[in-house]
Amino acid sequence: MTAAVDDDLWSAVGDPTRRRMLDLLLADGDGTATSLSERLPVTRQAIAKHLSVLGRVGLVHATPAGREKRYRVDEAQLARAVAQLSSVGAAWDARLRRIKRIAEAIQRGKDQRSTAQ
Repeated sequence: MTAAVDDDLWSAVGDPTRRRMLDLLLADGDGTATSLSERLPVTRQAIAKHLSVLGRVGLVHATPAGREKRYRVDEAQLARAVAQLSSVGAAWDARLRRIKRIAEAIQRGKDQRSTAQ
């Protein structure tokens, strides 16, 4: 792989609720724990914990807004995550192609032995 995989980053985006939160923040430009909790089937407290995880890996940044914080996606960090995913995907595609070639070679060998009998 060309990019080092950041396990903390992938652990953060591995959760479906956090991925949905990122989708909402990207679509809306920003949001608060309250606004996100109104659109997701989890409590505001759970949203705040998820936002904390996303913040620790740099995917979101908070700006104080009165009694709440407004969260915005860090697009550079998101681009880094996408690059890592592409790199991992390419590595797995190469592995699967090698496995397929090996399996086909084994099958050809079996076919040749069965026709020789």
